[in-house]
Amino acid sequence: MNWCIFNSEEMGSSTLVCVRRVKQEAPEEWDESMPLPGDIIEGFVEDDGDGLFVQAKVRSDLSSQLGKISQRVDPIWLKVKRGDTTLKLCVNVVPEKNSLLQKRFTVKAVKDDRHIAVLGDLTLEQCTELQEMSRRVVGVNCRAFSKKEVKYDWRLKMEAYLPDRNSSIISSILFLPMQGEYSVEATTARCMAWFSAAVSSGIPLVFVNIQTEQTATPERTQCAGKESLWGAQNHNATVQIIQGIRLWFLPGIAEALLEMAVKPGEARFGIDIKRTDEGFICVYSVTKGSAADRAGAWQLYEEANKNGHLLIISRLGGKSLLPSSVCSAGFIHCCDHNEIKDTLASAIEQIDSIQIHFMAWPDQTLTSNNTKSIGVASLLPAKGY
Repeated sequence: MNWCIFNSEEMGSSTLVCVRRVKQEAPEEWDESMPLPGDIIEGFVEDDGDGLFVQAKVRSDLSSQLGKISQRVDPIWLKVKRGDTTLKLCVNVVPEKNSLLQKRFTVKAVKDDRHIAVLGDLTLEQCTELQEMSRRVVGVNCRAFSKKEVKYDWRLKMEAYLPDRNSSIISSILFLPMQGEYSVEATTARCMAWFSAAVSSGIPLVFVNIQTEQTATPERTQCAGKESLWGAQNHNATVQIIQGIRLWFLPGIAEALLEMAVKPGEARFGIDIKRTDEGFICVYSVTKGSAADRAGAWQLYEEANKNGHLLIISRLGGKSLLPSSVCSAGFIHCCDHNEIKDTLASAIEQIDSIQIHFMAWPDQTLTSNNTKSIGVASLLPAKGY
């Protein structure tokens, strides 16, 4: 229970016994209970009791004392100075494998046999630099509250806070480089031109992020006189890795959900749609007294039209109608117009209701009793704690 005492001043030394590095090469597996680079060793004790100690002197003497105590007890408690904090670390004493002429000893972490300290006689400045490195790796000065598991009702939250529980609020579109675009900047410029044109035309997109993305595309090859694509049983096929640009955006500050239901005898929902140049589905008229009008679509259309905005459908029956990609030939991949009409016609034939989500502008008032706002506007933080 007595601390083994060393005194560097007695030797006239200006260095400290310090952990110079550790042999564990996976820093993400380090933690505060282990000897870390920069730790100044002040002494050690056989158990977790308290005792008097002073600063350790040189590595050779510490190694000798570790060899003697290891014959009696293992593990031991190491007392180290780490920043402004003094810590007790439970460690095992182990021989240094590379000490051939003279047997030397060091310490390793109890919980990880790979985490072996390499000791050295260093100056205080050198120790401080190493400690700063260790702090960045494991955050030894960032004391945190203990963690516990909390049950979360994912199904309820997704049904309540997503337009469709199988679809996220955020959307993206991938731009592949066209022929002649040999830099990321060129593809990015075309991507931002599309985004700016969409917003300028009256589509309420909200920019979120932009990133590069590598995509593997098959190249057409000739095999036995027939053209084939990569993926078929063709050993001559090749794959080209290209650098695309993915743009992340929000479909307005919210998505306004309307549920349209036809009455017996009605042959249509009462909305007319068309496709914009950028590939979005736009409502260009709403019939008064129709199912769409009763659901609140006419009110949204009139307000958007009055402010010079477009009324864009983001989802139909929970499925996204937003453009998804732009190929190397420059074509925008978006939903088939006829398939949208067939979906609406099928609901009418079955006298069934259908849910439609519209993009909402920041200054748009969603006051209809049939309108439910889901999206960014629902995620604004509340005041207080």
